[in-house]
Amino acid sequence: MKIFVAGLPYDLDDAELMEIFEKFGTTLSAKVAIDKETGKSKGFGFVDMPDAAEAKDAIESLNDISLGKKPLVVKQAEERSGPPPRNNNNFNRR
Repeated sequence: MKIFVAGLPYDLDDAELMEIFEKFGTTLSAKVAIDKETGKSKGFGFVDMPDAAEAKDAIESLNDISLGKKPLVVKQAEERSGPPPRNNNNFNRR
């Protein structure tokens, strides 16, 4: 199950995020979103746990706890349905 985690402290890295979720079971990956321009955390990330029961336990246990200044939002990630729609300006090129 892919899990979305928001409200992360900006100094938290992938390894620390992984460590938090490993307490609840097998964790395949943990990735903090990084701003490409600044190289700093965006304050959210994604965790992948293969066992649904362990993932649900992690979500229930970690949602709304505070690791820093704000409470975490932990929930099942919503599947993306593909890339965002493009703005197709059909200019006639002759």
